[in-house]
Amino acid sequence: MKTQNLLLLADAYKYSHHKLYLPGTTKIYSYLESRGGMFDETVFYGLQYFLKAYLEGPAFTRADVDEAEGLLNEVFGRTGVFDRSRFDYILSAHGGHLPVKIKAVPEGLAVPTHNVLMSIENTDPRCYWLTNFLETLLMQVWYPCTVATLSREIRHVVQRAFDETVDRAAHGAIDFVLNDFGFRGVSSVESAGLGGSAHLLNFSGSDTVYASAVAKRYYGARQAYGLSVPATEHSIMTLLGKAGEKDVFAHVLQAYPEGIVACVSDSYDIFHAVGELWGRAFKEQILQRNGTWVIRPDSGDPEQTLLRVFDLLFDRFGFTVNSQGYRVLPPQVRVIQGDGVDYASIQQIYARLKESGISAENLVLGMGGALLQKVNRDTQKFALKCSYAEVNGNAIAVRKQPLELNAQGELVPSFKVSKAGRLKLVRNGGYQTVAETDAGADVLETVFENGAILHDYTFEAIRNRARIAEALPL
Repeated sequence: MKTQNLLLLADAYKYSHHKLYLPGTTKIYSYLESRGGMFDETVFYGLQYFLKAYLEGPAFTRADVDEAEGLLNEVFGRTGVFDRSRFDYILSAHGGHLPVKIKAVPEGLAVPTHNVLMSIENTDPRCYWLTNFLETLLMQVWYPCTVATLSREIRHVVQRAFDETVDRAAHGAIDFVLNDFGFRGVSSVESAGLGGSAHLLNFSGSDTVYASAVAKRYYGARQAYGLSVPATEHSIMTLLGKAGEKDVFAHVLQAYPEGIVACVSDSYDIFHAVGELWGRAFKEQILQRNGTWVIRPDSGDPEQTLLRVFDLLFDRFGFTVNSQGYRVLPPQVRVIQGDGVDYASIQQIYARLKESGISAENLVLGMGGALLQKVNRDTQKFALKCSYAEVNGNAIAVRKQPLELNAQGELVPSFKVSKAGRLKLVRNGGYQTVAETDAGADVLETVFENGAILHDYTFEAIRNRARIAEALPL
């Protein structure tokens, strides 16, 4: 059951377009692309969620039209801008099923920027205005696409660090290196579910439980892909004050005598906690555990803090040297860094660890707002633009070609120049956007037509499609 009135999910100015399109317009065809941005590829993910949550089946009711009419007349301060007859027609002629056709690349596919990712067009000539009316909602696919892309690019970074400093046998740990700590830092529950599930295309570590629920509910995931472990927080570690820190440490060790446990340890002095408490007072208890004790710094400069923490741990617990020549802590001890972690700092942290002879397998990462919240539509420069129309029976290739001033004050084409005509995506060595009539099989698949979902992608298939191939052993 839909909980939102679709007729209220558009920018206000969209409701005026039925009069502003030229008389005789019967077809509007628009496409979505990533026009560049932070990364050279974009992972397409999340459209199926929007189709199922908002568009599938009868998308609205007469009560929804009544509600929209009352609200939009207030918004515009007059009647006539919102024309309920447009929506009443869809109810009477199509039973509330939206007369549009949407094609898209298979979810999970990583496509170079500047290529078509999705197209949408009306299938009823009387509903030409509907194509771009849906832009506001469908454009929000930028968010899960961007999180999936960011998470995948971080996996590239992690994989390079493992290739350089970790034995091949330990590469299975990569799945759990980057953990989603982002639920509390996002703007909505929906963001947590969408962004969190996008991260799960690339990694298996997550504290965002709702991400696994979204993957199951909208993508038929057969299991929870976001996995986690018991962990403390400062409200636990500070209950007895600084003088009682040792007693709290003893208690948390006893609470979970086996398995993986993460323990935040910087409530007062991280270096005292590591060097004197974990590294001396509780050293033997940790080494005798059947499981891994994960120590968590949570403040200070990540690089400097981690290097000193590792020096203390190597001194107290010892280490081995792997075949790559890098130091590895005993399997009972690891470190998690969850403060100050983003795409740039992860690269710097790994570089410092490598310089210091420390294997990447000693460290796991937690990433919160920087993973799920510090992205926007311009991170990958998403846009949805009309590229084809039919007016009075004439087919028209449509495009925008804005000029802008460069640093020298010269007029040059803007990066916002759009594509023209009906489009498709073909494999030609790489991916290439061409005219729909050009040779080559179209990668875009029809996923939605006249209210029905025609492709129901499983989360497993999407994860497999997004997976980065492991480098071959040297």
